[in-house]
Amino acid sequence: MGDKHASDDALLNLSDRTIDELRELLDELYEEEQKVSYRRRVLHGKIDILRAELVRRLKDDRTHGKGVVSGSDIDRLIEILANDLRGVSRYDVTDEDVYDDQDLDE
Repeated sequence: MGDKHASDDALLNLSDRTIDELRELLDELYEEEQKVSYRRRVLHGKIDILRAELVRRLKDDRTHGKGVVSGSDIDRLIEILANDLRGVSRYDVTDEDVYDDQDLDE
């Protein structure tokens, strides 16, 4: 997103900006924040739906005598912990993820 970098550069030279330019920059940043906030709410909604479905299935499995934790759950936990120990997680957010506006239209 090219505008992001322009906004960052504008912050370096605030004393050279007019009041109108500062207001415009502020408006742009508010708009960007609203997009990020909307995306976060959408993601939290999806997480809540998936978590509820997982809990429902686990309860159903439990009532039918199946184990609650599977081998794939253990493998996934090992992968997450191993990645976190290296300081890198596949769940880390990149600039591309944060500014990917195509998902906002979902």
